[in-house]
Amino acid sequence: MTTQLASSDSPRGDAKRRSIIDVARAAFLARGYAATSMSEIAAKLGGSKGTLYNYFRSKEELFEAFMVETCQGPAAEVFSRLPPAKESRDIREGLIAHGVTLLEFLLREEMIALHRLVVAEAGRFPELGRMFYEAGPQRGEVRFTEYFEGAITAGLVRAGDAKVMGQRLKDLVLSDVYLRRLWGVLEPLSASAVRAHVAESVDVFLRAFGV
Repeated sequence: MTTQLASSDSPRGDAKRRSIIDVARAAFLARGYAATSMSEIAAKLGGSKGTLYNYFRSKEELFEAFMVETCQGPAAEVFSRLPPAKESRDIREGLIAHGVTLLEFLLREEMIALHRLVVAEAGRFPELGRMFYEAGPQRGEVRFTEYFEGAITAGLVRAGDAKVMGQRLKDLVLSDVYLRRLWGVLEPLSASAVRAHVAESVDVFLRAFGV
């Protein structure tokens, strides 16, 4: 679905759209998708439901905008820090630096809360899982694939399936830590603990795929 905006072609319209998404974010994360209504969001905005529908035609469309706002832009920034493989003199250090940035991003409280929300609601609303995947994880997969295609060409890793390499590195970086934080059974990690975990994960990865 592509979000259609009726009144966002001006600075005032952009500010209104932003305020709507901010209110919706708080409501979705606090109450869940099913329990949040457009009427509730309109009331918190202090306007009419008709005004809200001028910007977003449905709750699903508003949720998608919230998802894109939360995942797509920040994730793009995370992956923009991953330099082309051909420019990497030390692939290990490059992967560790990127892995730390990625893990710290995913361990943010808002990202953890968003993941919990999607998991809780996806059984009843499968489209929410699709939105989340397309706004964040799928884009990460594409970027990792591009990186490892370059790394293979540059002779920094063995020839193989670049997409699988990206998936395996991501899984290793997230292993143990991310799920335990998601379940609420792991305290926040220090910066040094995050780096140590990522470095160990990268070393395991390079033993499997390095040259």
